[in-house]
Amino acid sequence: MAERQQRMGVPPARARSGAWGRVGAVLAAGLVVCACATGCSGSGAAAEDARAAADPVRTLRQSADALLEAGSSQARTSMEMAAGGTRVTIRGEGVYDFRRQLGRLTVVLPPDPTGAAEHRPITELLAPGALFMKNRGAGVPADKWVRVDTATLSDGNLVTGGATDPYAAAEVLRGTRTATYVGRTEVAGVTVRHYRGTADLALAARSASASGEAALKAAAKGFATADVPFDAYLDDQGRIRKLRQGFAFVNGRREGTVAVFSTTLLYAFGTPVTVTLPRTRDIYAGRIAEK
Repeated sequence: MAERQQRMGVPPARARSGAWGRVGAVLAAGLVVCACATGCSGSGAAAEDARAAADPVRTLRQSADALLEAGSSQARTSMEMAAGGTRVTIRGEGVYDFRRQLGRLTVVLPPDPTGAAEHRPITELLAPGALFMKNRGAGVPADKWVRVDTATLSDGNLVTGGATDPYAAAEVLRGTRTATYVGRTEVAGVTVRHYRGTADLALAARSASASGEAALKAAAKGFATADVPFDAYLDDQGRIRKLRQGFAFVNGRREGTVAVFSTTLLYAFGTPVTVTLPRTRDIYAGRIAEK
């Protein structure tokens, strides 16, 4: 039987098992390759990284649109500045609706030098063209809101409220002039792509939404420089997860400029957001005392 099989070209059983083993190995390897082509993220991530490095300016300019698609999120903010040799940090936390450009933040001011709280937390409502503040102090009754037209502020409300409006911060990136792709990292457990660059406020204003244009134009004129250095961290959907921006304004009391660093963290996209703006009778119309 064995001789007949040999004459017919059929390999012996042991040889057949080895050959089929090799064929099986080849098939298994092919299945692994196919599985990776459809389910593995390594090659896909590499391709995405290559695209991210190819045109970072365009990617950053489109990041505000990605937030519009996301709809809403929760937000944390911090604002740092050096005052009298001491670094002061103001923190905020709340929610934001990117499509309606409405948000609510609770802003906590730093304690005084003795460690005691100088001020109750301020509630801020962010709206197109306006900022509403409660517990503002400075002679404002506790049950009243202060309304500020953001287009009248020399900084466009990028720093005045102690927290940068999350969508305004994103729209600054519409003015990105130069940027480099730094690489992948993590923000709050989420894999993100890190970019570093400089945006121009005047350019951002020309590409901004109708409500953001006036504020960014004011900021471009009011700051010591229209250039805004930044570090931006975007997720795989192109949404901003973390954005750190540097602003410089003229020190009115002394020569030179003051640097302010604003950081915005966005997470829990799709969070329901309900913001009710104050009624006219609840808005303080009197004079606000200077601090």
